[in-house]
Amino acid sequence: MALLKGVIFDLDGVIVNTVPSHFEAWKKLFGEYGKDFAFQEYKEKVDGIPRIDGVRAILKDLPEQELQKAAAKKQGYFLEFLEKDGIKVYNSTVDFIKEAKGHNLKVAVISSSKNCLYILKKAGIDNLFDIIITGNDIKKGKPHPDVFLLAGARLGLEPEECLVFEDAVLGVEAAKRGNFKCVGVDRYQEPRRLSKADLVISDFSEINLEKSKGLFK
Repeated sequence: MALLKGVIFDLDGVIVNTVPSHFEAWKKLFGEYGKDFAFQEYKEKVDGIPRIDGVRAILKDLPEQELQKAAAKKQGYFLEFLEKDGIKVYNSTVDFIKEAKGHNLKVAVISSSKNCLYILKKAGIDNLFDIIITGNDIKKGKPHPDVFLLAGARLGLEPEECLVFEDAVLGVEAAKRGNFKCVGVDRYQEPRRLSKADLVISDFSEINLEKSKGLFK
């Protein structure tokens, strides 16, 4: 039986709450194309995947050049909302990261977003991680497991030695496809949507390192 040696955290929704800024940016963009965009759609179709894939999921009929233009617009809107709203950090997650580091576990943060490093630095937590994987590092987004496999490889660990924390449906699916143990972080009081995870929590105050290691027994 493998031992827990590394922890991989998704960024948005797990460590920081940039979801409101993302949703408002998507809503504004899709509104310009005459589409009403509800939060439920955000959670099911756009959350946690690369920007271009998010555009493609809703604006299915756009030619490639227009898709790229729309993705660039969304990025601009997101940075505007981020500047206006600020970045909320989940302190209980940071406490857990520090606990993991205190027990010599390796720690990675991943994001499909190319804004990952900017957000980490703006929140003042970029120095917490051994490895940072951003949207610039991967070609295939979730539900493909590539982002997690790359994080594990750069930590020098096998998937069986890592625990992934994810808040998005497609993220949990990606982690399980990559053969990782996965804890779903349900911020919406809808734990069933993350039912493919090995365990679902609503906040890191509900878990500690001992409980995490129990998933590997």
